[in-house]
Amino acid sequence: MSIPGDDDGPLDDALDERVARWTTRSSRTVYDNPWIEVSHREVRAPTGRDGIYGMVHFKNRAVGVVPLDDEGHTWLVGQWRYPLDAWSWEIPEGGAPAGEATLDCARRELAEETGLTASRWSPLLKLHTSNSVTDELGVVYLARGLTPGTPAPDDTERLVVRRVSLDEAVAMVLDGRITDSLAMTGLMKAQLLRLRGELPV
Repeated sequence: MSIPGDDDGPLDDALDERVARWTTRSSRTVYDNPWIEVSHREVRAPTGRDGIYGMVHFKNRAVGVVPLDDEGHTWLVGQWRYPLDAWSWEIPEGGAPAGEATLDCARRELAEETGLTASRWSPLLKLHTSNSVTDELGVVYLARGLTPGTPAPDDTERLVVRRVSLDEAVAMVLDGRITDSLAMTGLMKAQLLRLRGELPV
């Protein structure tokens, strides 16, 4: 069986009439709160086989920020994550509800969690966090031209904020101390762009 994109054409041209799609036969909400909606779906797979799908719809978009100063340092935020029941080192992150621009969310989260403001912003990447079960979209920005200030975290957050070199943050990704998807992808892309001389200034 041919895989889309495995011929001589570019991968971007893979989505043509050869690609079968999933079909939703029915859908009902089984759980709903201000942040997520869980639905049970009767589906037909691209192979034609009928089945079921549980889907988690995120009402907010996940937004992360890689702040980077002129000395090559970034800021990490540590907190205890309830779903994992574990400590997590991350970049400054938050959620952008419908109607809020992701860049506005990035500015807010950076200031709230680290106290920093930035004069220059560049988009780093978009990602889907777990596309087998959820439609969650993540967006990461690079923040430059940093000015320190006073953090103002949410009343549910007890955060530890550390300034580390980008090299050290990448080392934390590589040795498993950082496992958060926005942090891993954002830090690694920033490092790659820096090594290629393509990092926005």
